[in-house]
Amino acid sequence: MTLREIAKRANVSIATVSRTINCVPNLDPSLARRVRKVIEQVGYYPNTHARALVSGRSHILGVMVSETVEPFFPEILETFEKLGFEHNYEILLNSISRDPCRMKVAARRMIERRVEGLAILSFENEASLVDVFRGQNLPIAVLDQEPPGPLLKTVSIDYKHGVRQAVQHLAALGHACIALITGPARLKTAAARTIAFQECMKEIDLEIPPHLLVEGDHTLEAGMNSLSVLAALPDRPSAVLCSNDITAIGVMRRAFELGLNVPRDLSVVGFDDNQLAQFATPPLTTVQMSYVEIANAAFKVLLKSVEDRSNESSREVSAIQSNLVLRRSTTLTGRRISDCTPQRGAARPVCAGD
Repeated sequence: MTLREIAKRANVSIATVSRTINCVPNLDPSLARRVRKVIEQVGYYPNTHARALVSGRSHILGVMVSETVEPFFPEILETFEKLGFEHNYEILLNSISRDPCRMKVAARRMIERRVEGLAILSFENEASLVDVFRGQNLPIAVLDQEPPGPLLKTVSIDYKHGVRQAVQHLAALGHACIALITGPARLKTAAARTIAFQECMKEIDLEIPPHLLVEGDHTLEAGMNSLSVLAALPDRPSAVLCSNDITAIGVMRRAFELGLNVPRDLSVVGFDDNQLAQFATPPLTTVQMSYVEIANAAFKVLLKSVEDRSNESSREVSAIQSNLVLRRSTTLTGRRISDCTPQRGAARPVCAGD
């Protein structure tokens, strides 16, 4: 079935059929209805690849995500697909692998499918990937990339706002000895959160002894192991801020195994506000970073760059703010973890006053 045959059956011109299929405005509604009726009767589907060759446009946007945003994958994908549908774009998804060969194949697939723009949603340093697509003259939207430039738009995240709220919240509850379990040093987001924590602690004149900065890797096991390290210190913290929620949940699990009550014996704050945070026991106080907002912002700057190539020289930055979400894993400090000392032969630490 061809456009010519549909036009013949609907008794309209081929141009009218084309305009109907492409949803061109100002088309006579009665003609459009006749064309759609014929299309429905014959089950016609346009050849998008052929149309792309003729028009030079594929109407495909690429999205590449890394394992560092895996818990939020459904939110990112749902947002991009919804916005893509609204603006008549197909979304092509690929994951970013640490395997250079797999990443090269993923990039080639994007280029072969003629994506018109690409969002790289990763908190790792993907400079080599950005360079590949820049070489193809493709508009790109990235996270926390400095500096933005022609065809490279960035979505920046204000980690400090939420971290400041968390630190000041803990300080207001009387916590003076606050530990930080960071993410892996290779992640730029982990480094940014660590710097934000150090600056916010300095703002309220609270010291950060080096032993209260423990490097994790954003896993449950890292949270559990890090609390074991902190619990063995002679001067233990009364509160712990974690670089992500998964780590915080690991901290709470190890606290349970050690017989420490959260939040009575240890206040815990996470980061991200993933879906597990509100269902933890107790529900986790955390710094929220909305991945729906991030995906919305990335789509917006990418779409603008794709559809307005005359604006290629702009250095656009879209900012997302983090905010503290209060739940029940923090409370006033009345007794520090250092008041709890393991008693020989006891199944759990015995706290003064138990």
